Amino acid sequence: MEQKKVRGFGFRGWMLFVYQFLAYIAFVVFTNWPMNVLGSTISTSLGQNESFIATVYTVAMVIGIVIQLILSRNIGKFKSIKNLASVLGIISMVLAIVETLINPFTSPLAFTIVYFFECLIFTLWCTFLIGILIGQWFPRRKGTFMGLVTIAFPAANAIMSQWIGVVFTKGTLQAFLPYTIACLIGLIIGIIFVPDFPEQCGAFRDNDKNMTPEMAKQMMEAEIENRKTTVWTVKETFSSAGFWLITIPMGFLLMFSVGMMSQSTGIIGNYYDITSSSFTLIMLGVAAMACVGSYVLGLIDTKFGTRKAMIIACCFMVASGIIGMIKTPVCMIIGLIILGVFMGASSNYTVSGAVQYWRIEDFPSVFARVNPIANLMQAAAPMLIAMLLNNFGYTYDFLAALICGIISLVLLLIFKPSMVKKKDDKLREKAGKPLDDVLVGRK
Repeated sequence: MEQKKVRGFGFRGWMLFVYQFLAYIAFVVFTNWPMNVLGSTISTSLGQNESFIATVYTVAMVIGIVIQLILSRNIGKFKSIKNLASVLGIISMVLAIVETLINPFTSPLAFTIVYFFECLIFTLWCTFLIGILIGQWFPRRKGTFMGLVTIAFPAANAIMSQWIGVVFTKGTLQAFLPYTIACLIGLIIGIIFVPDFPEQCGAFRDNDKNMTPEMAKQMMEAEIENRKTTVWTVKETFSSAGFWLITIPMGFLLMFSVGMMSQSTGIIGNYYDITSSSFTLIMLGVAAMACVGSYVLGLIDTKFGTRKAMIIACCFMVASGIIGMIKTPVCMIIGLIILGVFMGASSNYTVSGAVQYWRIEDFPSVFARVNPIANLMQAAAPMLIAMLLNNFGYTYDFLAALICGIISLVLLLIFKPSMVKKKDDKLREKAGKPLDDVLVGRK
C-alpha cells in the first residue's frame, strides 16, 4: 500500500491547536500582565514592596507544581485527562471573569486574592493538562505543533502591550475583556471537539493515516493499559541522571523567558516610558522575533530532536546575556530581541522532550514530573528578576541569563538519549515488559 504523506494536523488536531493557543494567550494575559503592568501599583497600595505581586505569583505556581507532582504518581491511571482539563478550564474561566470585573486600583486586596487562585488553576489547566493532550495527539510531530502553538506567548505579549494605557486609565475591564471572550471560545472548542485520544473521534495520531482505524484503536487501547503499570515511577524518574540533565535546561529557558517578560516594563522603563510608541515598538520587535524563533526551533525539534533544538536555544540565551549586559539602550533592545528567539520555543520542550526520550506509554507520568520541575524554576523567575532589577539594575538580569545559559549548554552536551534508553531497558526487563516496543524516537 502506498504511504500517504502526513500533512497538516487534521480538523480535530487544529481544534486542539486553537484550544491550546487561546489558553496560552489567556495564561499570559491573566497571570503575566497583572504582575508586569499592575504589580508595582497593587503592591504599593497594599503597603508592600514592589516585588510583592511577583511573590504571590511564585507561591501560587509552587503550589500548582506540588499538586502536579502529587498527581504524577497515578496520572497514568486517570480515565480522562480531557475531562479534568475541562473542569479546571471552567474554573479558570470563572476566575478570569471575576478578575476582569474587579478594579485593581480601588480593590487591590480582592484583585490579589483572585490573581493568586488564577495563577494556581491556570498553570494546572493550560501548561499541564492540555500539554498531556498534545503529547497524546502528536507524539512524533510535537516539535512542529508546539513550535506553532507557542507563538501565542509572544503574540499575547505584543498585543497586550498595546493596551497598557487602557489598564492604567480605565482599569481591567476594557483591557482584559477581549481575552476573557477568547478564553471562553477556546474552552468551548476544547470541550466539544477534543477527546483524550484522536482514535476516539476517528482521527489518527500525528494525523498519520497510514494505518486502518482498527489498528489505531488497538494501539490506543494497549497504550492506555500499559500506562497503568508504567515502569517510570516517581523514584525511578527522579533517580535518573538523564531526567535532570534535560529538565534543568528546560527550566532555565523558561526562567528567563517568563522572568524577563514579566519585568519587561521595568527593564525597558530604564530608557523609555512604557506608554510611549518606543516601548510598543520594542515589544513588537521582541514578539516578531519570538514568533519566528518558536516556529523555526519547533521544526528543528521535529527534524533533529529536542536536545539539538534546546542547544540552539541556549546559545541564543548566552548571546542575549552577553549583549544585554552592556549598559546602553541599543544593547538592551538587542538583548531582549535575541532573548525573544527562544522565548516562545522555551515552552515547547517539556512536552517534546518527555515524548522524545520516553515511551509514549510512559509520557504522561514522566511529563507530570518534567513539567513541574521546569515550571518550579520558572515560578521563581519573576521574583528573582525583579529582585536583581530593583537592587542591582537590569544588566544583572542579563548576567544571570548568561550564567544559566552556559550551565544549560554544559548539561545538554553531557546528556545523551542513550541514558534514558539504558535505564528504560533495565526497568522493563525487571518488570517483565518487552523491550522491542516501538519508541517515539530519541534523536
